[in-house]
Amino acid sequence: MAKIRIAIILLGLCLVCNLAGLAEAEYMKYKDPKLSIDARVEDLISRMTLEEKIGQMLQVERKYVSADDIKKYSIGSVMSEAGSIPGPSRLASAQTWIDMVNEFQKGAVSSRLGIPMFYGIDAVHGHSTVYKATVFPHNIGLGATRDPELIKRIGAATALEVRATGIQYTYAPCIAVCRDPRWGRCYESYGEDPALVQSMTEIIPGLQGDIPADLPNGVPFMAGNEKVIGSAKHYVGDGGTINGIDEYNTVIDREGLFRIHMPGYFAAISKGVATIMVSYSSWNGVKMHANRELITGFLKNTLHFKGVVISDFEGIDRITTPPHANFTYSVEAGVSAGIDMFMVPQFYKEFIDDLTKLVTKKFIPMSRIDDAAKRILWVKFMMGLFENPFADYSLVRYLGIQEHRELAREAVRKSLVLLKNGESVEKPLLPLRRKASKILVAGSHADNLGYQCGGWTIEWQGISGNDILKGTTILNAIRNTVDPETIVTYKENPDAEYVESNGFSYAIVVVGEHPYAEMHGDNKNLTIPDPGPETITNVCGAIKCVVVVISGRPVVIEPYLHIIDALVAAWLPGSEGQGVADVLYGDYGFTGKLPRTWFKTVDQLPMNVGDPHYDPLFPFGFGLSTEPIKAIYSA
Repeated sequence: MAKIRIAIILLGLCLVCNLAGLAEAEYMKYKDPKLSIDARVEDLISRMTLEEKIGQMLQVERKYVSADDIKKYSIGSVMSEAGSIPGPSRLASAQTWIDMVNEFQKGAVSSRLGIPMFYGIDAVHGHSTVYKATVFPHNIGLGATRDPELIKRIGAATALEVRATGIQYTYAPCIAVCRDPRWGRCYESYGEDPALVQSMTEIIPGLQGDIPADLPNGVPFMAGNEKVIGSAKHYVGDGGTINGIDEYNTVIDREGLFRIHMPGYFAAISKGVATIMVSYSSWNGVKMHANRELITGFLKNTLHFKGVVISDFEGIDRITTPPHANFTYSVEAGVSAGIDMFMVPQFYKEFIDDLTKLVTKKFIPMSRIDDAAKRILWVKFMMGLFENPFADYSLVRYLGIQEHRELAREAVRKSLVLLKNGESVEKPLLPLRRKASKILVAGSHADNLGYQCGGWTIEWQGISGNDILKGTTILNAIRNTVDPETIVTYKENPDAEYVESNGFSYAIVVVGEHPYAEMHGDNKNLTIPDPGPETITNVCGAIKCVVVVISGRPVVIEPYLHIIDALVAAWLPGSEGQGVADVLYGDYGFTGKLPRTWFKTVDQLPMNVGDPHYDPLFPFGFGLSTEPIKAIYSA
């Protein structure tokens, strides 16, 4: 009898355990991919502690965090600041990047609730931090193409190359409307015209995928593991600061702010952009990182943006002057304004401590923390990270592939703007003759991939030289294109006597700005760095010449225009310099149009199309056209 009772008891215990197991399985709704994202988010948020919610609100720089830290603090995201790469070598392979990202992910998914992290990087003109990646023209050049479909294809190619390194998030596109070329980030803008910038938001469906027709406006979207989430930036008015000073004050009334600087965000939200990054700049003296009216009031409540609002790098630190002077106040101001995720690269423990105290002392309501955490979790569920948290090594094959390089070359061709072509229509210099006995190529930028690519390439401020980048310099592109019997002589800065005495048929002079990024590019005079002006004078004063300007914005050219036979704005074309030679020699015609006004003197600035004092050297939208040689011969 006793044995029967024991058996019954054991059977009862088994049933209880099984029922408990079933209840537990039912309880973990957030792990069920068959449920709606909303249901999964609600279930998961109900299980999270305050510490876990705050951890999700952090994005930390890879140098200052380990996989164990990710697990311990439930950190929601990891990032690379510009130039931050795995290991000591700038030649890190795609596999090395994936190993690093997956290692961080192991820490995330081994946490109590197993919430995966995502990894962010500045892939702003291709995956330009990474060795062997395709480097596309910077946005100012893409604006010159007037080709949204091309920009969408560039977004798709960039997404594949980012995924090739295991990364799921890029801080792009920059949809600033640059109103003053003295601004150091002007090349990150597609142009001075809001409608032009708005049209270029077509890069978003390239990066993220085409949004389904039935998706409500404002809902973030990403279409599978060959796409990435993007970030429309920098919200809002970053391109309108006084005198083009980076991170400064944009003084404009509400109507002007919404008419000039806001249209890109309307389009980005309608295309399902997953995140929006807040600007360092101020609007009429109010720091954007503390602007509750525009972040919560307008972006979230009026536009119904459902994605993640993210700070810029140490963005809340800069709410105070000097930065980080009162971090507790900055945390309160940023969270209260409506920012959801915070780039706190190094001092994330201080953020956790401060925000925890602010919530427990009821300076910040739990509802604000829940809003931020829910948005972040919603995006993660939407991305499929809970089902597929780890990177796919098979995607490494996409990094720097020939198809993407051909696309970049096409973008270069379409971005070139022809500003002058001979003394008259009847006597053009371009397209150039391939069969010439001897030609001169001169200038500091003719044989320098780093200069060709500009800032945000390998390093934050860019680099000089050809060692780290894979691509084609303009000099090599010319050599690839001319007749095999044509002698191509390269001399960086020849004197006039050398030019006159060597019997050159014509010269190509390639000069421009040295690489820069952000405030390091703020420039009051916008002159071509030495010895560029001397090179133009020595060469073009002696023989027929075409000057190719490599720059992130219009620069002072008017004093030399009278001696220049042909003038081309090539912007910052990236790794595929062959696209420049394609058009100089007439395989393709010039089609690019100025994305911003070219001034006569800097004293005219700021000057934009429609201004009462508008008196440009070349107006917005200007660009001469040429026919391909095949079309000329077949006519």
